[in-house]
Amino acid sequence: MSDFENVTLIKHPVVNRDLTILRDVNTNISEFRSAIKRIAMILAYHALKELPQTTFEVETPIKKTTGYDIDQGVMVVPILRAGLSLSDALLQFIPDARVGHLGMERNETTHEPEDYYSNIPNGVEDDMVLVVDPMLATGGSAHDALSFLEDKGAQHLRFVSLICAPEGLQKMEEEHPNVHTITAAIDDHLNEDAFIVPGLGDAGDRYFGTT
Repeated sequence: MSDFENVTLIKHPVVNRDLTILRDVNTNISEFRSAIKRIAMILAYHALKELPQTTFEVETPIKKTTGYDIDQGVMVVPILRAGLSLSDALLQFIPDARVGHLGMERNETTHEPEDYYSNIPNGVEDDMVLVVDPMLATGGSAHDALSFLEDKGAQHLRFVSLICAPEGLQKMEEEHPNVHTITAAIDDHLNEDAFIVPGLGDAGDRYFGTT
C-alpha cells in the first residue's frame, strides 16, 4: 500500500532482495544489471495488467476455444539515459511496442532537468504510453517528460520507476493527477543535493559503468 493515491507500490520478496542488491555499494555491474532486469519484469507485469483485450476463436489440437489478444498499442518512452535500463524488460512483454526517447540531464547546480533530445513515434495519442526512469527524485524530469507527451496528445500515460522520493510523488500528484505511477520502493526523502535517501546512487552511472 501507499499513502499516495495514484501509486502502485510493489511488495514482493524477490523485489526486496533485488532492491538490496541494487542499493549495495559493493554490487558489481553484472549483478546490478541483472537485479534491475528482474525488478523491471515485475514492474512491467503490473504496469500492463489493465491493457484492454479482444477475443477471437482459436483451434487447439483438441477443440476450439476462446483466444485473446491485446487491443491497444503500447509505447515505451525511456528518459535517457538511465531509463534504458528498464525498457528492455517491458519489451519482453510487448515485443511489438513502439519505443520513443526523451533525453534529459540533471543540471548539477540547479538540480533541475535540461532537455537535449526527443524522438517520439506516431501513435502517441492512442497508445498506452509507459514513461520509464529508474529514479523519481524531485520529479522534474518526469514532469517535463509527461508534459511533453501530453502536448503531443498522449492520453493513456503511466510512469514506471524503481525507487521514488516522496517529494517527487507529491509533484506528480499535483502536476499529473491522471498519471499512475508503478514503483518498487518509496524512500525517505531527498538530501541537499536532491539525491534520494537511502536510494542507490546514480542508477545510470552504475548501470552503464560510468562511475
